[in-house]
Amino acid sequence: MPADVPTAPADRELLDAWRSGSSDAGNTLFQRHFAAVHRYFANKVGTERDVEELIQRTFLATVEARDRFSGASSFKTWVLGIAHNLLCDHYRGRHRGGGPPIDLSEISVRDLCAGPSTLLGRQRDEQALLEALRAIPFDAQVILELYFWERMTGPELGEWLAIPENTARSRLRKAKLVLLNALRNIGTTARPLASDDDLDAWAADVRATAFAET
Repeated sequence: MPADVPTAPADRELLDAWRSGSSDAGNTLFQRHFAAVHRYFANKVGTERDVEELIQRTFLATVEARDRFSGASSFKTWVLGIAHNLLCDHYRGRHRGGGPPIDLSEISVRDLCAGPSTLLGRQRDEQALLEALRAIPFDAQVILELYFWERMTGPELGEWLAIPENTARSRLRKAKLVLLNALRNIGTTARPLASDDDLDAWAADVRATAFAET
């Protein structure tokens, strides 16, 4: 890169500036990670209004907790962790007093809420992947979306889940098997998916197409 072209400041630099009083730095951080937070909620709640409300609550919680961020993880991982906790509270709050507690390792988003409007107008393979993700247990959906969409590595997934890396990789492998089965039941993918490698390559193509359209 030419010497006269400035590089974008790292998240940690922006966070330090934000903590020192720069609202511009805080706004830059929010803009940088808005898309990831939106993706996290978009395929897991029933309406765009819910998505917008949860995004607002996530960034409000980020503002309130910014001085407690230790830097042990990336800023993006930390913000997505806040988003995850708020979404779990959202579901548990909706079911509180209406029966036994929900088990997010067993129940799917499709069981928890109506289909999202975000599926409308999607390409065939993208729609198949989003529908299959909504049909599998919530915990499996989460780890796969972090892996496919946010490209979290094994160590990052372990850090995000607060479990050893090997355990995170094992959960990821099991989630892929569950997803493959869900995709076979849907039967609408453009090419056959016989293995983890096929799934990874296909999901990467879906991601590239989807991100190019946004």
